[in-house]
Amino acid sequence: MKEKLICAPFNAVYITVFLLFFALFAVGVYVLRKKPERTRAVVLSAAMLITLVGFFVYKIFLSKDADFSRITAEAGQGGFNWWGELPLQLCNINMILIPIAALSGKKVLQCFCFFMGPLGAGLALLLPGTGFEHYSILLPRMLGYFGTHWMVVFGSIALGALGLYKPKFKDYFLTLGSAFSVAFVIFLINVVLRVTERNAFSNYFFTHDPEGNPILELFHSWLPYPFLCLIPCALILTPYVMLITGICRLAEKRGEKEEKAEAAE
Repeated sequence: MKEKLICAPFNAVYITVFLLFFALFAVGVYVLRKKPERTRAVVLSAAMLITLVGFFVYKIFLSKDADFSRITAEAGQGGFNWWGELPLQLCNINMILIPIAALSGKKVLQCFCFFMGPLGAGLALLLPGTGFEHYSILLPRMLGYFGTHWMVVFGSIALGALGLYKPKFKDYFLTLGSAFSVAFVIFLINVVLRVTERNAFSNYFFTHDPEGNPILELFHSWLPYPFLCLIPCALILTPYVMLITGICRLAEKRGEKEEKAEAAE
């Protein structure tokens, strides 16, 4: 059975998992759409907190996964190390911040999560890390990896879908500023972990090594220096944020017209 449930980007298993999470998201938005804002925020926060608990359970299983340690060691990533599995990747940080953004209403957090969550987790799903592609979805590490990443994708989008955050074009500057500020802090953490030898391969946010990611490898070839290699990511962030904001603004205006039409009737 396990051999028949291999998960890789866009194969049948991958698409099935995506559809399951999309269905959960769609049902959740439909059920909550007319609930009070506080209720929507609390439910979304609860879902992400459950995801956070699941994340740590998944990491415990990963620590006991000898095959994963062998695969990552052979790839030059040092094998399993708790200092390398902290919730400090872009996806993990969003998993932690989404509940805070939902409950507090802080725009800078909402901007960061709404835009960076789907982008970071989406890229991780399209380009799975070492040890997470072409393996059975029934493996604990595969369930944990794909489960947490899909939850971050839809949890981030839910901030907008549930009306907790309405993006504006001027939010681009908050998004870009918060993204690079967080990335720089993570870069410093990587440096400390490497210098103290807690984790000689620490590479959260890929500040030191693109680890086979073709997009980041291109950027690294332009600026082959730690942290600075992330600066070209602005070339992706700029059109991405503007496009998503434009779509959201059009959808918002259409919704307002429909509400006026219903009121007139």
